[in-house]
Amino acid sequence: MTFWQKFESNFTKYAGKLAANKFLLTLRDSFIIVAATSMIAGFAIMIQNVFVDPMNGLIFGKQGLQLGRLISGSWAAWPNSGVFKFLSTLANLMGLISNGSLNVFAVLIVVIFAHTFSRKYYPKSKEHMTDVLYALGAFFICMPWKFDYTAQGSKHVVHVLNYMDTTYFGTKGVFAALIISALSVLVYNWVLSRNITIKMPDSVPPAVARSFESLIPGVATMGLFVVLTGISTTFTNQTLPELMLSSLQKPALALSTTSWFAFVSQFTWGLLNWFGIHPTSIWGPIFGLTWNINDTQNMLGQAHHIYSTLFMNFSTIAAGTCSVSPVLALLLFSKRKAAKKVSKIALMPAIFNISEPITFGLPIILNPLYFIPFVVAQPLGFYIGLFFTKIGFIGPIVNNVPWTMPTLLSGLLYTGSINGLIVQLVCVLATTAIYIPFVKLDNKLNAEKADDLLGDEE
Repeated sequence: MTFWQKFESNFTKYAGKLAANKFLLTLRDSFIIVAATSMIAGFAIMIQNVFVDPMNGLIFGKQGLQLGRLISGSWAAWPNSGVFKFLSTLANLMGLISNGSLNVFAVLIVVIFAHTFSRKYYPKSKEHMTDVLYALGAFFICMPWKFDYTAQGSKHVVHVLNYMDTTYFGTKGVFAALIISALSVLVYNWVLSRNITIKMPDSVPPAVARSFESLIPGVATMGLFVVLTGISTTFTNQTLPELMLSSLQKPALALSTTSWFAFVSQFTWGLLNWFGIHPTSIWGPIFGLTWNINDTQNMLGQAHHIYSTLFMNFSTIAAGTCSVSPVLALLLFSKRKAAKKVSKIALMPAIFNISEPITFGLPIILNPLYFIPFVVAQPLGFYIGLFFTKIGFIGPIVNNVPWTMPTLLSGLLYTGSINGLIVQLVCVLATTAIYIPFVKLDNKLNAEKADDLLGDEE
């Protein structure tokens, strides 16, 4: 075997094992399920910010079509108009969707992750929802039942006791949600497997029997977290979620803001994809603990992170770097009949940023000829978007738009500005350009397969 063949074989083997890791699959599946609620909230926030917002939206705002000024006659009169008040009320109502999704993200993670963890690691369990019940109980045991409150416009801090700090229901509690729910499922099933349970007669209905069977393992599980909370608050004056946030999540989030983290994620995304390994199977759980949290904070207006999965989607996937760009390059410059036919078939999916028809149909996957453009295209698009963000041409991405939204239109919706469309256009042109030399090289290396283009137009 040549060096390249050995590298390809070893890389595929170890990356495949990593992608098939049961724990990573559990994390990935959990975040995918919870992402459904985030998408709903994302749609609402997108509509709220882009279309409904009477001051900054694309339709009525000063940076958009400025219909607000046209309706009222002037910007000074616009805030006093009935339309403005209606739009403001509608925007506030749409913002409530976040209360059932983004603002309780950690609680949703507890429920979904505990259930998924139980199902994957304990498939013979009689009732997976019992694991969820005690995981949720453990999470609330560990929650901080105190917080400091500062009224708007005041510097006076009020220490509130015996009321839960609900900020840990959201992104602040993600690390705690994962660790507490996983540990609770492990402890509950460990005690259950030792048959330390209350056995009921066969005449008792199965649902009642299972409820009694879970009592002792449940007491052990919840009792453990009472002890852990006591130890944590005694020695650190912090509850477990607070301690985990300060010792685990904050360093991880700090690392995710670095340029090195961004470069490695974008470079290996295309590399894994080229080897036929879906990159979300590896990066999905990592982004779930880092950039996804940045997304949520951006959407809620709590922060203005540049690095986020929404920004990655805007500048790479939704910008067509691995779908639209290779298809355009092949349609315009390929002289091979088979390649052009594949690109025509792949064009419609590519418009919606679905890359499989071209990556597997040409193929690009495991094709050494297209290795360089395929691996380079994603980080190139990412850094083009980063450049325009750094110079202030576009702001941090705060709108959650489906990655299947057509390129250019998605740029408009992600940013709520024509500037976003322009940035995506630059990304498409630049990433298409890097494919062109390799398409021409393909024409030369496979000259014997290059058919008369007249026959291609049948």
